[in-house]
Amino acid sequence: MFDLQTIIRENVKSLIPYSSARDEFTGEKGVFLDANENPFNEPYNRYPDPLQRKVKEKLANLKKVHPDQIFLGNGSDEAIDLLIRAFCEPHVNNIVSVHPSYGMYQVAADINAVEFTKVFLNTDFSLDLPAIFNAINNETKLIMLCSPNNPTANSLPITEVLEIVRQFEGLVVVDEAYIDFSKQESLLAYISAYSNLIVLQTFSKAWGMAALRMGIAFASADIIHILNKIKYPYNINKITQELVLRALDNESVKNKRVRKILSQRDKLIKKISGLKTVLTIYPSDANFILVKVADTQKLYNYLLNQKIIIRDRSKIQHCEGCLRITIGRKSENKILFHAWAQFDKETLTN
Repeated sequence: MFDLQTIIRENVKSLIPYSSARDEFTGEKGVFLDANENPFNEPYNRYPDPLQRKVKEKLANLKKVHPDQIFLGNGSDEAIDLLIRAFCEPHVNNIVSVHPSYGMYQVAADINAVEFTKVFLNTDFSLDLPAIFNAINNETKLIMLCSPNNPTANSLPITEVLEIVRQFEGLVVVDEAYIDFSKQESLLAYISAYSNLIVLQTFSKAWGMAALRMGIAFASADIIHILNKIKYPYNINKITQELVLRALDNESVKNKRVRKILSQRDKLIKKISGLKTVLTIYPSDANFILVKVADTQKLYNYLLNQKIIIRDRSKIQHCEGCLRITIGRKSENKILFHAWAQFDKETLTN
């Protein structure tokens, strides 16, 4: 049985959070002489809402959750870091995650001096459930999963993820950064049913707002309260909040762009599948594809010399010989294909 109180770090339990001026007064009009702000250069002289209330209200309506179930961070990386700091005792507790996956999970664990246990995916990138459960011990506080997974691009079956959620007595974090590109539904609908489930999403991918650094954690109100307790007071700046609010009023624009990316993904896959140096194109539920090629380094350098930058993932176990390619605009994908086709021609000629 999951009990949140038993897994919170003792120092976090007893922590008295910093109370900012904007925590103590939330109105928008008045003579503000409480926060030692400069009275000039409006509106950027004033501190932003530390709890991003307007953004959360609009996002909650869109996602069909309560505002108290939302944490907004400086990228999803902030939420990842805070979860580790709130629940994992350094040099004592551990985190279990699959591999290959998003590398920041281990970096955040290492920064916080928390043991990080990798459980390798099967060679087809599916979950190895017995291995995951075997890796869990009494000091495991978090299980971190990415679905659709990066760099493998596949979605993890909801039934298997929920099996982990039901059986594990700690927190299960599911990073859904690429969920808008997936045919699979989000696990967001399950956060009220499972109090140990945390779902991460972002404005960086489908919303096209990576430069703004806005990540989201959806969870029970109790977990969100803990994250708000230990975050920095003004972690999301005013301009980011304003631009995200504007974007949320135009979800249809985001959806249209997602459809374009998916269409371009299918066209690029069809085109490169005929190239002789392409060995395998793995199924994708994301805005990128993972491709196994005949000579990874040679192709990577060939494209790089033409200022076409992709990601070499060949040194990662299970991704040997693989390149990760983000889906760009039609014109960018065309440039990539023609360069690759020329490489194919030159390779076969030599």
